[in-house]
Amino acid sequence: MKTLLAAFLLASCLLAQDPYTYSRAGAPNDVTTPTSGGAVLMGGSRDVAEAFAWMIDRSGRGDFLVLRAAGTDAYNPFVLEQGPAHSAATLIIRSRQAASHPFVLEKVRHAEAIFLAGGDQWNYIRLWKDTPLARAIQQRIDAGVPIGGTSAGLAVLGQHYFSAEFDTITSAEAEADPASPKIALGRDFLRVPHLEDLITDSHFSERQRQGRLAIFLRRIGGHQITGLGVDEKTAVLLTPDGAARVVGAGAAHLFKNGRPPRSYPSGAVLSLRKPRE
Repeated sequence: MKTLLAAFLLASCLLAQDPYTYSRAGAPNDVTTPTSGGAVLMGGSRDVAEAFAWMIDRSGRGDFLVLRAAGTDAYNPFVLEQGPAHSAATLIIRSRQAASHPFVLEKVRHAEAIFLAGGDQWNYIRLWKDTPLARAIQQRIDAGVPIGGTSAGLAVLGQHYFSAEFDTITSAEAEADPASPKIALGRDFLRVPHLEDLITDSHFSERQRQGRLAIFLRRIGGHQITGLGVDEKTAVLLTPDGAARVVGAGAAHLFKNGRPPRSYPSGAVLSLRKPRE
């Protein structure tokens, strides 16, 4: 009886939970600033302060918006500590219904920088893909607003993604069964310049994900597909011309079908430009 009561109370709390929450720090009014585009590709664990300062600068010091499907607004004070952003806000969007709400869409459309926090990338795919929210984010990317993501947020920035619909998978598991249904791959959540034909992976060296990224590439197929693995406490700063720089404590790793992987330590410059046909 106690178990049933506890389950009922939990379900009631979940149903009563707001479909979205919004909190803001800094200036209360919106501002419009000239933006410079670009993308931050962060590997998870401790956030890279330099990457947030870079995004703030490329936002024209405008309104910085963090998007997530669960969690807290702890990013708000952290962002403001990294540079003179006009404001820092967090939107937690917990349902597909909320992904169509006019208030949510308005806040996205007025952001000069957008960052997808960590968590579970399947929440982003199942709740946000093919919704007005995803279209609003894409419109801001197309308008030259810098976009970023860490861990789960990084996982959904490439044209291709590992959705984690059936939980995660280790390199050993993927190599033992390359046809495993746990290797749930998708595409076209967002379109970020120079991330076409690319799939990302986070916590890369720390969780020994080299093997599974190689399997992801084989499953997608084609020699043009690139895999980008980013270590923890590390970020790749990608400018609109396709040039990129690695910052933080670790390295970034590029994989292509049929070629040996290449690693780029912090401070290294690499290119994600696609070669001309």
